[in-house]
Amino acid sequence: MKPKKSILSLDSKLPSILELSKSQLVDNLQSLEQPRFRGEQVWRAIYKECRTSFHDMTNLSKELRSVLSQNYSIGSSSTVISKKSLDGSTDKTLFRLSDGELIETVLMRYEADGHRRGRKTVCVSTQAGCALGCTFCATGQQGFRRNLTVGEITEQVLVMERLARTEDEEEVNNGKRSRGEIQGVTNVVFMGMGEPLANYDNMMEAIRVLNDQKGIAIGARHITISTVGLIPGIERLAEEDIQINLAVSLHAPDNETRSETMPINKRYPIEDLLQACQGFVKKTKRRIFIEYVLLKGQNDTPKHAAKLGEILKDLLCHVNLIPVNPTGDGPYHRTSYKEAQRFQSDLKTFNVPSTVRMEKGIDIDAGCGQLRDRALALTE
Repeated sequence: MKPKKSILSLDSKLPSILELSKSQLVDNLQSLEQPRFRGEQVWRAIYKECRTSFHDMTNLSKELRSVLSQNYSIGSSSTVISKKSLDGSTDKTLFRLSDGELIETVLMRYEADGHRRGRKTVCVSTQAGCALGCTFCATGQQGFRRNLTVGEITEQVLVMERLARTEDEEEVNNGKRSRGEIQGVTNVVFMGMGEPLANYDNMMEAIRVLNDQKGIAIGARHITISTVGLIPGIERLAEEDIQINLAVSLHAPDNETRSETMPINKRYPIEDLLQACQGFVKKTKRRIFIEYVLLKGQNDTPKHAAKLGEILKDLLCHVNLIPVNPTGDGPYHRTSYKEAQRFQSDLKTFNVPSTVRMEKGIDIDAGCGQLRDRALALTE
């Protein structure tokens, strides 16, 4: 049985209203001699009610709805492929942007486990392609195309929010949850295609849109930014007035090993990166997540675990151990779950907390950049 997938195409030539900040939206409508609250109504309809058409905004006059529909679209991307994993826990969507670039977005569903309620996490892209060339990452092998706009980032979450809410509504109708338990997307992680801190301004503006309490209202502590370790960006992020989470992709305990798979390490070596992490913790009083992809025979031996424990033992952090999702004919193989648990046990001797991350979407090319590669291969 193959994973479910669908192919759609919805092109739009109009500029996306998602590119406007709330103040810009209000100003634009005021220039049309509309009162300020009209702009706020449109904002709520888009980001709170997840309307996909201006004509559905029935609290606006027909004339205003017509003007909006003639001048804007609600989003500018189209869906190329959408795939659902066999276990139903993961959806991955390949979007085509207005200029033809392809990006990926993933919705991951997690059941309640006694400590946390069930949640739905969206993994978003911030760039088309990536310039940093990590050898185990499909996106890193594609090269950099361009930064995504604010609207292109937020639209990914809006699409998944509509899907998540539809699922919640179905569970209400089936008696599996009450209407008061409809939650939609609960978490957003900037861990898709591209390096978020290399598109800093657009990323932060998108976060403020997603965090807006009159919109989707994703709590700041439910938003995580992942970086390969761009130190200036980490330092800048520490000064922000919003308490978002930081995840640092380390993937090796020493410079020699890390430089083999992550070229950025030659510019920002581990000792400098960890100093920046300490500065972030000191400034924000928040722990850092350390992402560590386990590459069989490359960085997953007891020796590597001991080195990692030694360099992290004084950092307020939590390590996510991630068996690699192999990319096509790439040279890397997955560390077994048993070996990952052994690595985790070795870290524990240094009092470094860690989790072997749950595997999601292996059967639907859910690793970063894999679905794009697969789609392009089919057209060659």
